[in-house]
Amino acid sequence: MTDNQVVQTYTDAWTHSIESISDLLALLPEDSWNRPTECPGWSVRDVVSHVIAVESELLGDPRPIHSLPRDLFHVKTDLQRYLELPVDKRRCHTAPEMTAELEYVIIRRSRALRNATTGPDDLVPMPTGPASVQVPYHELLRRRVLDVWVHEQDLRRALRLPGNLDSPAAQVTRDLLLQGLPRTVAKEAGAPAGSTVVVDVTGPLEFLRTVRVDQNGRGTIGSQVSLGPDVQFTVGWEDYLRLATGRVRADALPAGALTVDGDRELADRILANFSLTP
Repeated sequence: MTDNQVVQTYTDAWTHSIESISDLLALLPEDSWNRPTECPGWSVRDVVSHVIAVESELLGDPRPIHSLPRDLFHVKTDLQRYLELPVDKRRCHTAPEMTAELEYVIIRRSRALRNATTGPDDLVPMPTGPASVQVPYHELLRRRVLDVWVHEQDLRRALRLPGNLDSPAAQVTRDLLLQGLPRTVAKEAGAPAGSTVVVDVTGPLEFLRTVRVDQNGRGTIGSQVSLGPDVQFTVGWEDYLRLATGRVRADALPAGALTVDGDRELADRILANFSLTP
């Protein structure tokens, strides 16, 4: 694909996911907005607030003026405080207020994306906390696809309304999560030179990937089949997503959800470092 086609692919994936969130919430009863999600301390309302807040910030809207309570157990870092402020500000908002604000921000962001003259490789600020970083425009869009779709799935699990596990945004997210797997295996888990680790994911978005660690300790990933790997993980796509985004620890998965074959000590080190997103 050309660079402009890549931008359009990410834009379309983002649109599909964020509009799916809007559709999901349209007829949601008021009491369902308070259901807890797998994001620590965040309810359905809070996850939606976060999505609104980031998209609003990308539109250039000023951050709300608000003082956080001191008793939020899940807020420990500067980044968490940064993300929590607009979320806490909306905790008193009603369901109609939330859905109306989400719909409005979708309209504005969709228009901004359609009219953007930014080149795929132009550097743009990406909201990452108090200190913004500059990334290529296409990378910002890819990260927004991941964030919005992962939170769409947070909402679907909390509301017990599964869906879109093989959507365009799911495929973008899969590729972005897999990009970090070689580092997890080679650097963070310290897999020795010559090691091979296979990840076999089943379900609506199935794939098999092999991570190889070379003699310099560098990990690479590919789709080649490896016979007799040092470690093989077999897991369903949704549970892989939950592991890779820090929603659940391996030992908290239901029995049989994750199969581990091979070097158990290495496998445990990999699983202890498996969260690939903040």
